[in-house]
Amino acid sequence: MREIGVLALQGDYEAHLEKLKHIGASAREVRTAGDLAMVDALVIPGGESTTMLRILHRENLWDALSRFGAEKPVFGTCAGAILMASEVTQPSQESLAFMDMSVVRNAYGRQLDSRIIGLEPEPEAQPLLGDTVEAVFIRAPVIARVGEGVEVLLRYNGDAVLARQGKHLAATFHPELTGDARVHEYFVRSLGNGHAAAD
Repeated sequence: MREIGVLALQGDYEAHLEKLKHIGASAREVRTAGDLAMVDALVIPGGESTTMLRILHRENLWDALSRFGAEKPVFGTCAGAILMASEVTQPSQESLAFMDMSVVRNAYGRQLDSRIIGLEPEPEAQPLLGDTVEAVFIRAPVIARVGEGVEVLLRYNGDAVLARQGKHLAATFHPELTGDARVHEYFVRSLGNGHAAAD
């Protein structure tokens, strides 16, 4: 069984760990470069992306994480999705550029400070995700642009909120905060098929 790490520096990483273990995945906290070397895939949780950036540099994890994502699958949620984007605006900031997409921080403002919304997967994603998926938005970013190699799995008001590129997955919402485990299940399943190996 592949070992999935959850970056445990900031944000609700414990909820991701619980969700992964609930669906039968092997999961562990990642706090150091040594921890990162022990896992086959990584979840970057939500939180505050600028704070997470500072911690990653302070703990000398930025370069190790950059190398990890070049080779292995990463799933970023909310702030994690911001870090995975190739471009970040409002304001601009450093990112890992794991996925060819532009993300606007706090794009919904206070309108979506906390809301659970049922989203219908894109037609091509329905065989993988099924019917309505619960999504919790908390000061959520918006994926404003996706490159040709990025597949949009879920949209909200026309904006991409769950997207995949090769081995990587990004969600602008918090799938760990609902009883719906299908997004985590999708990521775990992808580790054992062509998605995880794709470029």
